[in-house]
Amino acid sequence: MQSIQLFELASKQAEWLSIRQQVVSTNIANANTPKFRAQDVTPFESVLEASYVPMARTNPAHFVSATPGSDEVEVKDEEVNSEIGVQESGNTVAVANELSKSGEIKRQYDLNTQLVKAFHNMMLTTLGK
Repeated sequence: MQSIQLFELASKQAEWLSIRQQVVSTNIANANTPKFRAQDVTPFESVLEASYVPMARTNPAHFVSATPGSDEVEVKDEEVNSEIGVQESGNTVAVANELSKSGEIKRQYDLNTQLVKAFHNMMLTTLGK
């Protein structure tokens, strides 16, 4: 039986959300640390593109597909917030933005969980259980 890719995709997103929540929590925890730079992770779309498996090219006349990037989630410095800029201490954390990201992460995780639950129930219904 072929594996169902929805569960694998949901698992990847849950892992990505977990990493992003850890980064956001670190930002909030270091909001008063001098010279601390706020960070964020690459968007989930880049993880999807990295896990994309291109079709085989069986004829030289066929188009070449773009090669996907790395499968890892990259943590990078966040752009400086235009409202607060760089504080006197050199810190770039905007606590309001970080709390907003935390709420967004929770909503995405809840949606992910509900989709997996609904799909699981649909599978059980198809099997007659």
